[in-house]
Amino acid sequence: MKQYETVIGLEVHVELATKTKIFCGCTTEFGGTPNTHTCPVCTGMPGSLPVLNKQVVEYAMVVGLATNCEINRHCRFDRKNYFYPDNPQDYQISQLYEPICLNGYVEIDTDDGKKQIRIHEIHMEEDAGKLIHDAYKDGSLIDFNRSGVPLIEIVSEPDMSNADEVIAYLEKLRTTIQYLGASDCKLQEGSMRADVNLSVREVGSDKLGTRTEMKNLNSFKAIARAIAGERERQISLIEIGERVIQETRRWDDNAEQSYSMRSKEDAQDYRYFPDPDLPGIFISQEWVDAVKAKEPEFKAERKERYVKEYGLPEDDADIITDSKHMADLFEEAAKICGSPKKVANRLMGDTLRLLKEQGMDAEDIRFSPENLAKLVKLTDEGTINSSVAAEIFEKMFAQNIDPEVYVKENGLAQVSDEGALRETVQKVIDENPQSVEDYRNGKEKAIGFLVGQTMKAMQGKANPGMVNKILKELL
Repeated sequence: MKQYETVIGLEVHVELATKTKIFCGCTTEFGGTPNTHTCPVCTGMPGSLPVLNKQVVEYAMVVGLATNCEINRHCRFDRKNYFYPDNPQDYQISQLYEPICLNGYVEIDTDDGKKQIRIHEIHMEEDAGKLIHDAYKDGSLIDFNRSGVPLIEIVSEPDMSNADEVIAYLEKLRTTIQYLGASDCKLQEGSMRADVNLSVREVGSDKLGTRTEMKNLNSFKAIARAIAGERERQISLIEIGERVIQETRRWDDNAEQSYSMRSKEDAQDYRYFPDPDLPGIFISQEWVDAVKAKEPEFKAERKERYVKEYGLPEDDADIITDSKHMADLFEEAAKICGSPKKVANRLMGDTLRLLKEQGMDAEDIRFSPENLAKLVKLTDEGTINSSVAAEIFEKMFAQNIDPEVYVKENGLAQVSDEGALRETVQKVIDENPQSVEDYRNGKEKAIGFLVGQTMKAMQGKANPGMVNKILKELL
């Protein structure tokens, strides 16, 4: 039986974190009432002229430098001509002939060790609008809020051979770009989107098979499923003697299959030509050096430092540094309270649990490092017990409340007064003779019930350690 291997290359679109669009002053803020973040430039009105946003160039440069690209010191914009309803000008301003970044690579970890994924180019371009399909009225509406939002497109070489490598590459890109502050890379909001170019060939062959391009991939899980599904589809066609057609396909994650969108048998002629309204861009070496000097400490360096400096387990350090926002939160809170391991435990436990339950990213964490540090200190100092701390953390996660104020206002300070505790414990013992007898007959678990009854009587505010100690004394 023939054996096949998969060959994969990616086109990754990333919306940049500028406050305004690439060629006009309209806001790039996500959401908003349809068609309110618009002006004559980004809606393609006749006679309107584009003006380049300098920050877009800097963000493209900093991503290029972080991915080991050469910076093209003389680059320019081109017009890519095509008609589509969400493309208001009937052309897209992009870069074909002289993109800003060339010949880079990203290193990923695989089961076989380190692997370099080559980057063919990174180019700047404008995003299109968004079509909203109305199933009830059997039509489509257009929202131009996204039109003109600045993008970089990162085009890899076909160096990946399975979904694991693709996800590792995308995760490396995402964390790198987030650390640079160039984009939030939220797949669910479309600020990071990947098109998968995939073909299969017999193992040992050096000839590439016919590739297809898959779109509509908005999560890593969807990308992994799409790769598995398209590989299987192409192999099935080859096995029965049919030809794989070069085409663009749309992945339906609910149905777990792809559908043909348009054929690419004859490459579409976009009639690219230099944009006559935008002058060429000259990037001086001084500008490159200034951008390079702003590079932050990236995930790999931070992870290594957290293991050495704070004594965190490697897995914990890996998860915390996967998000720059979480890493910043950890570091600042640890500095304030002086208990890095306890801050890490709070992030690795309750924080990750709540993020997963609520379908949130680490970038969406609202509570401040100051309030996280206060909660750790309140617990450390015995002001509150663990159950109260858990209650407060839930509130803090949702509303960023000040733990010290909340404890004071709600009377949640832990009771460590031995006299008051002894009196309550004695009352619980008197009211539960069966549990007392069970404990004295060797049933150690019975003391757990008595502790619970004491905590209930003290409204959860008793010091559990002291309760245990007093119970054992009196029993």
